Amino acid sequence: MVTSNEVNRRGFLAAALGAGTVAAASGRMEFCVFSKHLHFLPWAEMAAAAKEVGFEGVDLTVRKGGHVTPERVAEDLPKAAESIRAAGLKLTMITTDIGDMTTPHTEPVLRAAQKLGLTHYRWDGFKYKDGKSLPDQLKEFAPRVRDLAAFNKELGLCAMYHTHSGAGRVGASQWDLWMLLRDTDKRYVSFNFDVAHATIEGGLGGWLHSSKIALPLTGGIALKDFKWGKGANGKWRVDWCPIGDGMVQTREFLKMAKASGFSGPAQVHYEYDLGGADKGLTRITIPKSQVLAAMKRDLDMLRTLSAEAGWV
Repeated sequence: MVTSNEVNRRGFLAAALGAGTVAAASGRMEFCVFSKHLHFLPWAEMAAAAKEVGFEGVDLTVRKGGHVTPERVAEDLPKAAESIRAAGLKLTMITTDIGDMTTPHTEPVLRAAQKLGLTHYRWDGFKYKDGKSLPDQLKEFAPRVRDLAAFNKELGLCAMYHTHSGAGRVGASQWDLWMLLRDTDKRYVSFNFDVAHATIEGGLGGWLHSSKIALPLTGGIALKDFKWGKGANGKWRVDWCPIGDGMVQTREFLKMAKASGFSGPAQVHYEYDLGGADKGLTRITIPKSQVLAAMKRDLDMLRTLSAEAGWV
């Protein structure tokens, strides 16, 4: 027996998936700004700034210290969404602190997102513990992934696991995350593939192999750039930089994304020095106009690279 709630859920999910199919068929890539970099502006001003830069949408921070805090999601997320949509933008997705179903405020955050018609959210990651077998830890993570996928299926939502670089992070090598997600439905749990972090972990063949294994399970992509630098202490470090100035082969990655049929949220991140906007601070040390000019420069570069990669 199928309940009316189940029929509604299936209809909602079919509509969401249909929209993604249309986007893929049209060959158009739409970019959303990670609102972390506009924390110095309240909702309406943030949306107006994103529109001024030329973004189609916003990836809104709904987490501790974000544009919306989890404790106030029921009250504030609808208001923030209204501000974004009033500016003529899409609320493309939200970025959350959710690690699994036991994370505080998980259910209210996801129910609030579903109520507003959202289909994608960024899912916080797992970390390995020292002194314990990595395969054993992956087995322990697996039920947490399945539980989250089951709840997402109920609501018609897709959790996107952001792939960072660095020791101790599940997903840094990509293969471990693939092992966790390969037997689940990508409509409910997926990669949020960050090609810059993949390049940090594997600058020659590694990022290529990671892209090939991840893209079939990818719900969203994150775009930024970096180069290696040496600090005053003589140690090598990641130096973030404007898109096109670093080591990330963005054009080639976008070609691969198009070939894979990717149609999810494409988020633009700004990690290089922008007077505190890069770090998500609420007070910045450079003029707003300088921040927006840097954002537009990277967005324009992405539009050029995506066109060269075959996106309309």
